[in-house]
Amino acid sequence: MKNSVLIIMTLALLQLTAPAQNASKELEATVENLDKAKTVKDYQGLADHFLKIAELEKTNWLSWYYAAFCNAKIGWLYQEDGDKIEPYANLADEQITKSQALLDTGKQKNELSEAYCVVAMFNKAKVFMNPATYGAKFGPRAFNYMLLAQKTNPENPRAMFLLGWEKFYTPKAYGGDKAKAKEWFTNAKQKLEINSAARAYPHWGKTEVEGLLKQIK
Repeated sequence: MKNSVLIIMTLALLQLTAPAQNASKELEATVENLDKAKTVKDYQGLADHFLKIAELEKTNWLSWYYAAFCNAKIGWLYQEDGDKIEPYANLADEQITKSQALLDTGKQKNELSEAYCVVAMFNKAKVFMNPATYGAKFGPRAFNYMLLAQKTNPENPRAMFLLGWEKFYTPKAYGGDKAKAKEWFTNAKQKLEINSAARAYPHWGKTEVEGLLKQIK
């Protein structure tokens, strides 16, 4: 009788833990695919997949984080087609809010820094919708979150990339500085090479940084 009870309890425990373990493996596999993503269609499919994982692993901030990142990235890919950006930026906003709700903001500073990078990205995407209309509102907001991401974790290469990107693309008359951008990109590249072996944890940015460094002579 005792053995039967023990078996039933063990099976019940496996039923509870197996989905979470599978979700963790699925998350790692999906992040590997994210590393190869290039097009809007790629990121749309991955965002949907991350949302399905989030339903299985409800306490993991990463699934919501990556869904938000994918939608923010789509906003950036649509820079030249601003009318398409808003729904993706809004989704990124909703999803990163859910991700942040799963973080201990007192202890998980590095994770919070990653979330701030995505907040900066979707706010910058809103600028792309129409810079003349939305630049004054969302531009400073995006920049402030870039600064906050870097302040929260000074070693975060994604925060460095975003700050470098801002300096690179801002006209010199408004504070742009290619030399400062190169400094941010160089530091980011060094950090990205150190943590390039990361699996599910955020490690994006190397391709973007290397591409921009090639444009700076």
